[in-house]
Amino acid sequence: MTQAPYSQTLDRGLRVLEVLAAADRPMSIVDLTRSIGVHRSIVYRMVRTLEEHRLVARTGDGLYELGLGLPALARSVNSALQSAALAALSDLADDVGMTAFIVVPEGDDVVTLLSVEPRRANVHVAYRPGNRHPVTRGAPGIAVLAGRPPQPDDPARVTAARAAGWAYSYSEVLSGMRSVAAPVVDRRGDVPASVAVVYVAEDTDRAVLGARVAAAAAAVAARLP
Repeated sequence: MTQAPYSQTLDRGLRVLEVLAAADRPMSIVDLTRSIGVHRSIVYRMVRTLEEHRLVARTGDGLYELGLGLPALARSVNSALQSAALAALSDLADDVGMTAFIVVPEGDDVVTLLSVEPRRANVHVAYRPGNRHPVTRGAPGIAVLAGRPPQPDDPARVTAARAAGWAYSYSEVLSGMRSVAAPVVDRRGDVPASVAVVYVAEDTDRAVLGARVAAAAAAVAARLP
């Protein structure tokens, strides 16, 4: 079988963006070179090109981070779902004092599409759009699986989440962090996403929180076309 045309330069540029997103902190050219495994001069040229397009930005101390051009592109991705989710996520975040976010399935992973931080909480956990993890790890992915029709090989936690209407996880995606999530089931019965919150406090009433997250997921589903 003939392989489709492949652009090594584009692939490397996209890897720069992926590395910066995963690092969640500004990085030096040396750090990027080490992560990507190509010559420093190649990384520098790629970073400069991405900077020209505002996809990468240079900090005051000469490090590099994701640029403000990325959110403008991201707003066009799954715009109907983002529009449907924004109000529900904002209400949820403020009600429970936690960062609320929505993830979408992509292959064997789920990817954070949109997140909203609470406006009045003294302390909360930040969670950046673009975060990716396996669908079988963490409450957001388990909630997506739980929203789908039952399968003979479903893990017990998926079956339990389906019965409860929400899923819970601890320290599976972010060390020490807890998450509660519920599936977004549209009018066709498909599961395009799940709504989740991330938090630290272990004394939170999970049943109450799960019901609130499930209500937010239902609100998102009701707003979908």
